Amino acid sequence: MKRLAALALSLLAACATQPDRPAPIRLDLPEMRSFVAQSPGPALRPNSEIAFDFLDLAFRMENGRELPIFTRFDEPVTVRVAGNVSETLVADLTGLLARLRNEAQIDIRMTDAAQASITIEAIPNRTLQRVAPNAACFVVPRVRNWDELRTARNTPALDWGTLQRRERAAIFVPSDVAPQEIRDCLHEELAQALGPLNDLYRLPDSVFNDDNIQAVLTGFDMLILRAYYAPELRNGMTKSEVASRLPGILARMNPRGQRSGGQIPSDTSRVWIAAMEIALTDGTSDNGRRQAAARAIEIGRTLGWTGPREGFANYAYGRLQLGNDSSLALGAFNTANRVYRQSPTTDIHAAHIAVQLAAFTLTSGNAQATIAITDEAIPIAQRHQNAALTALLMMFKAEALDLQGQTDAGMALRLDSLGWARYGFGSREAVIDRLNEIAFLTPQTPPS
Repeated sequence: MKRLAALALSLLAACATQPDRPAPIRLDLPEMRSFVAQSPGPALRPNSEIAFDFLDLAFRMENGRELPIFTRFDEPVTVRVAGNVSETLVADLTGLLARLRNEAQIDIRMTDAAQASITIEAIPNRTLQRVAPNAACFVVPRVRNWDELRTARNTPALDWGTLQRRERAAIFVPSDVAPQEIRDCLHEELAQALGPLNDLYRLPDSVFNDDNIQAVLTGFDMLILRAYYAPELRNGMTKSEVASRLPGILARMNPRGQRSGGQIPSDTSRVWIAAMEIALTDGTSDNGRRQAAARAIEIGRTLGWTGPREGFANYAYGRLQLGNDSSLALGAFNTANRVYRQSPTTDIHAAHIAVQLAAFTLTSGNAQATIAITDEAIPIAQRHQNAALTALLMMFKAEALDLQGQTDAGMALRLDSLGWARYGFGSREAVIDRLNEIAFLTPQTPPS
């Protein structure tokens, strides 16, 4: 299940309020831009570490419940679409299936047949939210459509833990959100329909993480899925049986991972997860959410955690302090940035932090720092195929160029950002809102 983006890119760091500034010029939007479906990069960690992750992903669910046996689909796997299907959904799904065939080597194809292995149904977001209020999209076993889901709700039919093998599943995605949101749902939910049912906060390089940082399936994810469909594995295997075969499977599939090093991380405590869920979910007071994020930071510090969990707790805390205490927010973002910059597996995480840091430097009138921050982050955002993040970083740089008096260059970059923004944010109104929010952060007169 892909959770709602609790740290949505559309909510910028409003470090200063300047209500008297005129709104920026409303621009004609260019054609939507989108990415060619390709890997953002290979798996980088040692196979010993990846094998440990595989077992946690395959034999445990998000709530911590252990799964008794290994299950997967028998190939070939067929996929059909239904409901309010957009052109971008079909294009993105076509690219994703090609990646699954080429990178994960899964025999998976589109079909029009009603008896498809997996059905992807696009429905209005309001309808989806009535069933799963905190989910952006989700996947369930044993049903083919929304009507069957409603009939099967609160019955054992939807229990993944009762499966002996995977025969059919349905993925429900919103039909009326930004194209990038739909694409991200396709990546995570189709991957979970095919393979892991778990999300792990400790993973830096995977969509199987509730931090929602990775937008598309990574090289690590494709390796996990390829191993899932290795001929050495079969439905009904126990955890120990799978574990005995994994070293050989990974050595064959990922020879570059056959090296020493790496560190087996500790389990993420349910207490820490509970604190983060409070911090990330509406329904609790702002102060309660800030306290929960602070509690998660302290739990991680006590347990000696470094890496993605430390970074994400600080990122969440910083976001929750915006509008309350900008100095605490900036301190948290700087901590998260330091953590994320320690490894190439968290470069996209650092690019998310760059948006927040650019908001602070732009508000202070430091155009040079804003340009330096965005110049480093934009190629990373593009490599990870995050159009919304790419557009925001370009918009920040455009405002910084304006501050330097390079208005022609600023306008050209701003116009270039809009094609990505259309894919990342959807409606014209949402795109214009992002432009206006960033423009209002810019001082009217640059500091002397």
